[in-house]
Amino acid sequence: MAALDAGTAPIQMPLHCRRCRRGLNIRFNDLGVFVGYLHAAEQRGQRSDHQPEPVPVTEILDPIIECDFCSAPEAAWIYRCANRVTDAPRVTAQVFAVGDYQARHHAARVRRTETEHAFSQAWGERWSACQGCADLIEASDLYGLIGRVADAMPAKLTRGKHLMRTRGQLHERYSDVFDTLAPGRGRIAPGHPLGIWTYPAGEAS
Repeated sequence: MAALDAGTAPIQMPLHCRRCRRGLNIRFNDLGVFVGYLHAAEQRGQRSDHQPEPVPVTEILDPIIECDFCSAPEAAWIYRCANRVTDAPRVTAQVFAVGDYQARHHAARVRRTETEHAFSQAWGERWSACQGCADLIEASDLYGLIGRVADAMPAKLTRGKHLMRTRGQLHERYSDVFDTLAPGRGRIAPGHPLGIWTYPAGEAS
């Protein structure tokens, strides 16, 4: 779905939860069939105490627009890039060496992990950014953005060996954002949740 806001180009209509006024993401199964919505914060490792109640952001009075990168509570800008879909695996089995497990139990090293496809995550074309993340995007500082986001994530995703995996996932995701970034950006303002858009000189909307 596309929409127009004052001074803007067409942009994918984001969905928010009517109950908490926060952003939602879309999930698909392994066949590409829609299966439901997920609070954006849950995708970043946080929890929600209620089920999503999706409505277009323009139908919510005073929506809470958080930074899609570091989760800061007040996003300032909107960027557009190509929609991307990522797969999320689910661990179905872990294989340990018998002797190692007997000696170390929960500390035993995993020799092999078996997974299956759990769901696909559609990230959409619209990315909200706080001023700090926007400054890094404007500077094309991919690694600075990854570091800022990793620092803001829950410890369970960045502690010890998890940090390398998390930074790798962020690098893959944000590289695509940087590579497909469209000209211009929208300034989020009261009454304009889709942004008031400006473009570099000579760039068409």
